[in-house]
Amino acid sequence: MSTTNPDDSKPISVLFESGDDGRRFLSGYFDEFKEAPPPHADARPTFVTTREHRRFTEFADTVRSHRYIGLCYGQPGIGKTLSARHYAGTDEWERWHPLTRNGGTLPPVPEAVQRSRTAFFTPTVAATIKQIDQGLPRACQHISWAIDYAQHGHVDPYVHPESQHSGNTELLIIDEADRLKTAGLEQVRDFYDRHHMGVILIGMPGIEKRLARYPQLYSRIGFAHEYRPLRSDELTAAVALRLPAPDPDDAGLAHAAGLAAIVRATNGNFRLADRLVTQVNRILDINKHTRLTPEAVDAARGALLIGR
Repeated sequence: MSTTNPDDSKPISVLFESGDDGRRFLSGYFDEFKEAPPPHADARPTFVTTREHRRFTEFADTVRSHRYIGLCYGQPGIGKTLSARHYAGTDEWERWHPLTRNGGTLPPVPEAVQRSRTAFFTPTVAATIKQIDQGLPRACQHISWAIDYAQHGHVDPYVHPESQHSGNTELLIIDEADRLKTAGLEQVRDFYDRHHMGVILIGMPGIEKRLARYPQLYSRIGFAHEYRPLRSDELTAAVALRLPAPDPDDAGLAHAAGLAAIVRATNGNFRLADRLVTQVNRILDINKHTRLTPEAVDAARGALLIGR
C-alpha cells in the first residue's frame, strides 16, 4: 500500500520503516500482485469496432436486459475476449481499481464501467470450487460498489442497500468457460439463481454440446451467439492502422498486395494477424524500409509457426 507525499506527489510506502530495504521480498515466499495494474496496458493496439463486435454488443445487451444466461462461442484468436473486455470496460477497470487502495483523491469511475455495469471473470486452469465461490461474488460486488461510488461519491451499503448482493451489477461475463468442470458449472448456475443479473459464458466451439449434458444449467440458457472470424475488408482496415502508409510512387500497389497477403495468410484470425503485423514491422525496421511490400509479408510468415 502506498500514499502520496503532498510536497512532491511521489508515492510513499506505509509498510516499511526507516532503514527497511524490503529484502524480505527477495528471500521470502511472496506471490505476484494479482490485483496490480496490468503490465504494458498502454502498449495494447487501439480497439477497432467491427461488425462482429457490434453483433456481440447487441447480444450482450439482450442478455443483460433479460437477465438470462447467454453462450458465446467461436474459434480461438478471432476477438471474443477482446470484444467482451471492451464491452465491460475491463482494461479501464484494471487500471482504476488498484487506485482504491491508495490514499489521496480517487479518479472518477471509468465511464465504460458505469455504462456497462458488467463484471468480467476468468477462472484459472485449475480453479477450485472455493476459488469460484469467492471469485464470482467478489468480481460482481466490486462493480456494484463502484457504481454506488460513482452515483453518490461514497460507498455505504446500509444507506444505499441497492448495492448489496451485487445489486448494481447487471451482467457477469465468464471468459474461458471451457475450464469449468462439472462442479464449477453448478457453482455458476447457483450464483445465477441467487442474483438478478445476466451471465455470459465464453468458450470454444463445442461448449454448447457439452453444456447440453447439464439440463439444469442448459435450460437457463436463453441466447447463443457464434462469434465469427473478421471479414476481409474489416481485417484489412484493422491491420492497415499498424502498417506504414502506401507508397505514392507506385499508386499503393505494393501496399495493397501486402495487405492482401496478410488477409489470405490469417483468414480472419485477429490474433494471428496481430502476430504477423508485428513480424512485418520488425522486418521493415531491420531492413530500414518505410513501405509495406509483399516480400516483407512473405518473410514475416516464414518466422511464424502458423500462418505459413
